[in-house]
Amino acid sequence: MNEPDYSEKSDWYSSTRAAVSPRNKHSTLKIVMLCLCASVLIVAIIFLAFSHAEKSTDTGTGDYNSTDSESLPNDWHDYLKGVYDAQKITQADIELAKTQYAGDFTMSLSQKGPQELSLQKIYENCLPSVVSITAYTADDSGSSWGTGIVLSADGLIVTNTHVIDGCDSVTVALSDGTQYRDAKLIGADGQSDIAVLKIAAVGLTPAEFGDSAELQVGDGVVAIGNPLGEEFTGTMTDGVISAINRGISYNGHVMTLIQTNAAINEGNSGGPLINMYGHVVGITNMKMMSSYSSIEGIGFAIPTSGIAPVVDELISGGTVTGRPSIGITVGAVTEAVAEHYSIPNGLYVSSVAKGSDAEKQGVQEGDILTAVNGQTVTQTAQVSDLKNTLGVGDSLTLTLWRDGETFSVDVKLVEASDIY
Repeated sequence: MNEPDYSEKSDWYSSTRAAVSPRNKHSTLKIVMLCLCASVLIVAIIFLAFSHAEKSTDTGTGDYNSTDSESLPNDWHDYLKGVYDAQKITQADIELAKTQYAGDFTMSLSQKGPQELSLQKIYENCLPSVVSITAYTADDSGSSWGTGIVLSADGLIVTNTHVIDGCDSVTVALSDGTQYRDAKLIGADGQSDIAVLKIAAVGLTPAEFGDSAELQVGDGVVAIGNPLGEEFTGTMTDGVISAINRGISYNGHVMTLIQTNAAINEGNSGGPLINMYGHVVGITNMKMMSSYSSIEGIGFAIPTSGIAPVVDELISGGTVTGRPSIGITVGAVTEAVAEHYSIPNGLYVSSVAKGSDAEKQGVQEGDILTAVNGQTVTQTAQVSDLKNTLGVGDSLTLTLWRDGETFSVDVKLVEASDIY
């Protein structure tokens, strides 16, 4: 989910933000919101709130938050709308020219090598496969800076969807400084935050991808990317795998990510997380940040086990299909916030997708979802778990709270690629 800047808001929430460089000062507010990618401040929210010295969790990860409510707006609508405003990214926001790939490519995952490499050797081997990405807005109001990874010798590049959100042209630069302007879009998927670009190049050095399923906590890793812009292109940071299978709320659903303490900064989005054998095991896409205290060394990457099928489907058809969606973007209303405003402890509906059955059935932005199929929900993962047992065309019963009244509606699941 996209995420606004909390610097002027309550400290009840900590956040994860996508790791992309902000657009310049002329960027529009809409663009400044997503990842930091170009200021797409995004992504996912991880909350833990204190309520009378007791903790409550959203996704089970995060940090502790103060209950100091002096700076909170008087109206809960204003507060939650500010926290979750426009928290989604869709393919409709990407205005790049599209193309189809004429070659034959399938993303394969290698097993661990016979011997670990030195940090110097990893950098030497992997840097040629890392590219910088500059994405320009459709109205020329700004640009964003991110990272990408070479998939094929003839110019397939993988990056994060939020890196190119809101842009109509992209320049890809190799590690040797060679630039390819007007990269074309093969396909982008907002749910997995994976996009594939194509540049008119030959003889590139493809990255070797490893199997993230082999990772263990404590394994050494490095990240290579372009933090903070052109001046720091090709920066490498090292660390370890801090956790595996972290459930992080993003774009209305829960992503399963790798956690690392390798430094991830704005501009790293779309870049590789690499194991000690020189294999890419993840694509970095966000980090934990806070407006009230220092948070260091909590970064995240999308595991290759989930990337590979998405990349293959994007290359073959330009989109990912077969995934049911309710058509709403939700975020937690923690116990502390619910108690302060005397509203239900459920999930705030921050947006309703146009063309979804949820829209047709009258679900509105600002509703609070309290139950699905009669089961109480206070975490986004609970909704995802219930939804994922069903298919496109099946129905869910949503129990909603609006202006003091509780009611239920039956909503049919739709194809996610049709609305996102």
